[in-house]
Amino acid sequence: MRAALLQLCSGDDPEANLTATRAMLREAAAGGAGFVCTPEVTNCVSASRPRQQEVLRTEAEDPTLAALRDEAARAGIWLSVGSLALKTGDADGRFANRSFLIAPDGQIAARYDKMHMFDVTVSESETYRESAGYRPGAQAVIADAGFARLGLSICYDIRFAYLYRALAQAGAQVLLVPSAFARPTGAAHWEVLLRARAIETGAWVLAAAQSGTHPTSTDKARETWGHSMAVAPWGEVRLDMGEAPGVGYVDLDIPACETARARIPALTHDRAFEGP
Repeated sequence: MRAALLQLCSGDDPEANLTATRAMLREAAAGGAGFVCTPEVTNCVSASRPRQQEVLRTEAEDPTLAALRDEAARAGIWLSVGSLALKTGDADGRFANRSFLIAPDGQIAARYDKMHMFDVTVSESETYRESAGYRPGAQAVIADAGFARLGLSICYDIRFAYLYRALAQAGAQVLLVPSAFARPTGAAHWEVLLRARAIETGAWVLAAAQSGTHPTSTDKARETWGHSMAVAPWGEVRLDMGEAPGVGYVDLDIPACETARARIPALTHDRAFEGP
């Protein structure tokens, strides 16, 4: 299976973001990709809650989701919409950070709500409180895409190895990590975390990412690390897209998962223990 990763620089205008995403998606399909991955918050990168309240929609009403479902059906491809920021109707007004797997007929094959919220102080000038605007999910998700079993995750999830171990032990062969990684932590940790998850699980890791300085109409501009990446089950980096927006390709060898797991069968070596 030829997979394509879309590296975007989404702003806080969903319509403009959709135009850019649709063009890249069509380029990827024309380039022979049967599976295409977009980054986290494909539809809207914004830290302004008023702006999000203005432009975000519910899943049923979201024009980005509807359009990308149509594009997947038009091209006859599997599509991982890394995530969309969506209104939920929750009493506290929080949004969902939700990933979608779209089948080649345009139907939604799986959904996953980001579980781990990015509540961190990176530096004196860079603080994030994702849980203030987004509600966390509580359900791990695997989906069978025919060519492989896919384990869904989003961005900050990558720091929680137990999630990926559980996905792999449940049969995942490809782990999806769509992201909008901050530049300081991306420079320090992005590649090593992705490679570690691949090595620990003997799975492919595909991480489509946001990149660059994101256009904004209301709040301080956000910068993300980029470097959309594909890592093979033995830990080799097969694709690193750097920082420029665009389309990158990788040919997935799914049997390589079983080869890696046979060489180091760590997924079968769990032991119960006490403490600490």
